[in-house]
Amino acid sequence: MSPEDRLAALGLDLPPPFAPPASFVPAVRTGSLVFLSGHGPTGSDGQPLVRGRLGEDLTVEDGYRAARLTALALLGSLKGEIGSLDRVARVVKLLGMVRCTPDFGQQPAVINGASDLLIELFGERGRHARSAVGMHDLPFGIPVEIEMVVELRD
Repeated sequence: MSPEDRLAALGLDLPPPFAPPASFVPAVRTGSLVFLSGHGPTGSDGQPLVRGRLGEDLTVEDGYRAARLTALALLGSLKGEIGSLDRVARVVKLLGMVRCTPDFGQQPAVINGASDLLIELFGERGRHARSAVGMHDLPFGIPVEIEMVVELRD
């Protein structure tokens, strides 16, 4: 089953690529790699679906769901760049940033929301290297921002 068929089976839709609010692009392709800019949990209109701070007004479960939404936004931009998710040879790396209180230490559990979805969609090709770090603040009050690097098939 293709990643896009798996998305449909899960009842999930990809938002369209977002229009960056600053001087950058959502994705850059070089050779067989695609580097995706930091994305947050946004809807089809590009507006944040979730705002808040982990450890203050959001739970780990809330953050997990926000990271899952963020993975969908990343995949929407990726599909916009490459045309089909079938072209993904491997998800290489994620950098997950979590807006949280100083004493919050469950950033990996939050970013699992994105990682678990990628593995669910791509199988072994979705397993990736990853960093999950805490941040004092993120743009627009979003709780999660994630960057992704993907390798394409020839």
